[in-house]
Amino acid sequence: MTVSSQPHPEPDREPEPEAGQGPGADDAEAVARRRRFTALLGEFRRTPVLVPLGDGPGLDGERGLLTADLNGIRFILAFSDEQALARYAVARGEAGREWAYQTILGARLLDVAVPAAGVPCGVAMDCADGEEGMVFPPVRGIVPDGAAVDFDVNADGDAGGGA
Repeated sequence: MTVSSQPHPEPDREPEPEAGQGPGADDAEAVARRRRFTALLGEFRRTPVLVPLGDGPGLDGERGLLTADLNGIRFILAFSDEQALARYAVARGEAGREWAYQTILGARLLDVAVPAAGVPCGVAMDCADGEEGMVFPPVRGIVPDGAAVDFDVNADGDAGGGA
């Protein structure tokens, strides 16, 4: 859904398309972007990724996963391979230290680790790679509804209701 801050057109005339765009061009591009993202999400869910271990404890007293907080949302840091993790280590100025990591299926990160965080949480993939990186935010369709920041249990169904 596209939100526009422009006023609605007068009822008796069609809105004018922006330069270089025909009718529905925005919708077609949005649909194409959604399809590309859906394909990337599916690939991520099926792929084992490297997740460095942080310094603090995680569940059951074990070392937790490496995370970064941005604007009130926690992101689990994941990497496609050791080279991507090495680029991150270099970017942090910590290339000389040992980076312990676990290999975790993307689906397990989104479906188990994100809800277990107990705070709004998503996954940042290859975060040292600029535009080549990917962010999976904590929203419906990416993480379970109960962990999604855009899901209101009381407004969106019977998820918490009793009789």
